[in-house]
Amino acid sequence: MADETRSTGTEPIRVLVVDDQELFRRGLTMLLAVEPGLEVVGEAGDGDAGAVLAESAAPDVVLLDVRMPKKSGIEACKAIKESVPSAKIIMLTVSDEEADLYEAVKSGALGYLLKDSSIEEVAQAIRVVADGQSLISPSMAIKLIDEFKQMSKPERASGPALRLTERELEVLRHVAQGLSNKEIAATLFISENTVKNHVRNMLEKLQLHSRMEAVMYAVKENLLELP
Repeated sequence: MADETRSTGTEPIRVLVVDDQELFRRGLTMLLAVEPGLEVVGEAGDGDAGAVLAESAAPDVVLLDVRMPKKSGIEACKAIKESVPSAKIIMLTVSDEEADLYEAVKSGALGYLLKDSSIEEVAQAIRVVADGQSLISPSMAIKLIDEFKQMSKPERASGPALRLTERELEVLRHVAQGLSNKEIAATLFISENTVKNHVRNMLEKLQLHSRMEAVMYAVKENLLELP
């Protein structure tokens, strides 16, 4: 369907799949290839090959397994972000360990999905992340928040965090729940563009680079007032 997409004047989202399980990788590649607006530009079976292929193929989105031979998904994520900064990374894995999620976010990943996700969920995640948003499985969002609640400071934050408006904090709380910009807009009865502006302002004030980094920071600084 990539040809169909090009004929409408809209470039397809270029996707690279990196996973050491051949049957899973080939099956995912075949399913994504028939998704409208997506084009699979390559596949690799380990982190080293994935990082090299990403540099030559320049994909928009890379699906990376966390645990692979030669170079782990976390290491591959760092390497790809250095060589192809524009590439958006989604970790697609069987691992639901909080430590893996934490390392993935620190390495620049914008998405984190479990392998039991449906093909529709994976395709939607690719589209969301390609648009510059972050996305993690709802169950992992809860784990992420719990992880950082344990690390949170007893005092309320000071500095740039205090300059967030009440609306920005409200948007941040919804981001922490794993909601997309569209879902936040519907919940708060504001436009999706307004949500994007709030997120951008939030990141600038906190001097952070992604939505998930903002959630980590906010939980550690007791900004979310979570139970």
